[in-house]
Amino acid sequence: MKYWRAALFGVLALAALGLLLLWYLPARWVMPLLASRLNGVRLEEVSGPLWDGRAGQVISAKGSDLGRANWQLSRRALLGDNRLHFELHGPRIEFSGSMTGANAADAQWTDVHMRLDLEVLAAQLTLPTGQPRGTLEMTASKVQLHGGWPLTLDARGHWMDAMVLTPRQGEIPLGTLQLSLHASNGVIEGHLADSGQGPLRIDGRLQLSPLARRFTAVAASRGNAPALQRWLSGFGATDADGVTHINYSGGLAAAVPGGKS
Repeated sequence: MKYWRAALFGVLALAALGLLLLWYLPARWVMPLLASRLNGVRLEEVSGPLWDGRAGQVISAKGSDLGRANWQLSRRALLGDNRLHFELHGPRIEFSGSMTGANAADAQWTDVHMRLDLEVLAAQLTLPTGQPRGTLEMTASKVQLHGGWPLTLDARGHWMDAMVLTPRQGEIPLGTLQLSLHASNGVIEGHLADSGQGPLRIDGRLQLSPLARRFTAVAASRGNAPALQRWLSGFGATDADGVTHINYSGGLAAAVPGGKS
């Protein structure tokens, strides 16, 4: 009887020790297990428990220093209920938001705030018409993702000090642009407009889905900006008043008459 009692106490002690370890699990112990899920991003100088951790340096897959990060993860994640608040603070990128869901690709984000120097995405945003430059600020009250694509979305943003770096004409200033996005059932509707004072006048609508994309707009230079006007003329026909009519579509939408791909 004493033997079984001692064995029971031993098992309970080990269980209590295991729970205590999980409760205060150091974040740096878990990082090697998460490396394959970070798509090449590395968290260095990791400290604190897994549930309230910090990374003194976040390195992108291309080796760029993105800044420092901190997060709070609910211990209910042990029961499969993931609740995460994540913040990233760096000289070229700022991000904060709260996530619930099984994983980052199938999750709901709320209270999202982002500031991004578009030069960070230079490789991904290289287009035939030039590379976007400037600072993008976005806020989203709610983003529901499925497979990484927004099923629902309500977001607003500003593209400040906007410009395009072109291979032939160099930098073309655009001013400050305003963007609003709304998604329902996986279809994103957006409105792009200028602030009313910059070198670019534009009023455009966009529609995105996993199968198609479309952007229509009327745009013109404000004042004497011949380089900007020449750049705009590459997007569509320009009428006698100097207004360029943009009608772009891709994917399945390119099959619609009047689309341009």
